[in-house]
Amino acid sequence: MKKLLFYVLLLLMPLLADAQIGRRFPSERKVINDPKTGVELVFLTSKSGTGDSKIYQTHNQWTSDGKWVVFRSDRVKGEAMAVNEETGDIVQVTEGGYTGMLCVARKSMNLYIMRQLKDSEGKRDGMQVVEINLERLFADSEAGTLKPKDQYERICGVIPAEMCSEGDMALDGSETLAYFRLDKDYARRFPIAEPIAGNFGPRKMGAGPGGIGKIDLLTGKVEPVVSVHFKVGHIQGNPWHPGEVVFCWETGGKAPQRTWMVNADGTNLRPVYRETEYDWVTHEAVISEDELVIAIIGHRKIAEGERVSDTVNDWGPAGTKEYPTGIAVVNMRTRELTMEGQVDGDNFWHVAGSQDGHWVVGDDFARELWLIDRHTKERILLTAGHKTTARDHVHPTFKPDGTEIEIQSAMLSDDGRSMNICVVRLPQHLIDRYAKR
Repeated sequence: MKKLLFYVLLLLMPLLADAQIGRRFPSERKVINDPKTGVELVFLTSKSGTGDSKIYQTHNQWTSDGKWVVFRSDRVKGEAMAVNEETGDIVQVTEGGYTGMLCVARKSMNLYIMRQLKDSEGKRDGMQVVEINLERLFADSEAGTLKPKDQYERICGVIPAEMCSEGDMALDGSETLAYFRLDKDYARRFPIAEPIAGNFGPRKMGAGPGGIGKIDLLTGKVEPVVSVHFKVGHIQGNPWHPGEVVFCWETGGKAPQRTWMVNADGTNLRPVYRETEYDWVTHEAVISEDELVIAIIGHRKIAEGERVSDTVNDWGPAGTKEYPTGIAVVNMRTRELTMEGQVDGDNFWHVAGSQDGHWVVGDDFARELWLIDRHTKERILLTAGHKTTARDHVHPTFKPDGTEIEIQSAMLSDDGRSMNICVVRLPQHLIDRYAKR
């Protein structure tokens, strides 16, 4: 029996080495100029069939030293990667899988993930929250002195299975808390101010209740934050305001009231932008201490003879350009909304902004990437021709220093659909436009 076990381990050793945290992959870095605009594009990955995609645009993408971009990939099935912007080195940063959102800290070289636990019968047994020390991992990976994964991981705690079955997670601005979605049955246990909402729209989504929970990353203590009358979608912590959570009502399309915020102690639940039935709001992202950028989309042509009051489909009368549409910024303190711009003949879809207050950026339905100067409203095409899958998009995110935008793109893929990680560098004259002198 011992001999059999030895041979089994011998066979498994190469597989275990292939899956080890810290494993390195050769650089795929390619620098090109956009054929249409001449803007420099740095493709940090460029192979087809590797399953690359960026972290969702609501979340931080860069490590705190500004050198590495963390991303999702199938190079090792179920594991996450990081790529060095300058060298192109790719390093595996998880081992044992993860679920849902990758949360890259801004104040430390840590990565936070969720990992689904199973009992002996294969049933859900809680959601483990794990901290990964990337600084130590990168150093050992480069030196060739990799250790077992427990030398880089710290188990922060376990969220009970009854509370959470989905991996959407967000870091609080303090980076001592993480937020997660409460399961519907658990959310029912707590007071909800509004009548429980049913599904909204043709995708039959959005029904409540939903909620948000939190875990203390230092002590492992798990608590509910708030229960609400609708299905909770993406959650964000405000990096500049510890204890402030931004989240959305997810319907798969237009929501009756898309954007919401609440304090970490469950107080002051309120809408961010109070939309009308004519506003189709989506893809909100916290971009500065007081600001949330949103897309108000106008993708539907006004039907012949359509009146303002008509309910054209199951989404209602929203989605035309009869009312203001485009990239908008909402001040979360004053509730004032500023329209920044819309693309001609098309529509902005995913949006982001620089934390210095100078720029917003958006992709359109043609997978082009546009930059807007918030002071002059000048609209600048940065790059075009970024094919993606039918279900995915460019998803821009600004680097914290405001000089680069990360996107995902199939521009270089042999099959025209496998996405790669790409960094769009703002032309130097735009960087210099508002540089401190």
